[in-house]
Amino acid sequence: VRGIPSRAVVLSPFSEVALSPADRGAAERWGLVVIDCSWKNADRIFRKIRHGRCLPFLIAANPINYGHVGKLSSAEALAAALYIMGYREEARRILSIFKWGEHFLEMNLEYLDAYASVGSSREVVELQKMFMRGLGYQI
Repeated sequence: VRGIPSRAVVLSPFSEVALSPADRGAAERWGLVVIDCSWKNADRIFRKIRHGRCLPFLIAANPINYGHVGKLSSAEALAAALYIMGYREEARRILSIFKWGEHFLEMNLEYLDAYASVGSSREVVELQKMFMRGLGYQI
């Protein structure tokens, strides 16, 4: 964690700021970081991250957490972040090496396209709330 550039966009499931297309410039300039670790160790590791971005409501397609909201693999998280920031082909390329990769995009396409179409973290959060309410989640 100490080696992460201080201005890089770091994906963190515990951040209170949602990733949005507005993060594209920072990611291009200082990098996009995904930390590959077990969900069991995530709390300990991500507590040290100060300027992270969380991903909005998305559904995992990986075999370990299939169907679970938010429990994305590192590859899913990276691809989702790239897609939201406008790098759709790069996201598809990353997921193409996994049998379930295309399914992740299919399951989340409406969400990803919506998140990619707005300009700010606040708007991403509003979309997320709308999607979750539509699926019966209490917010």
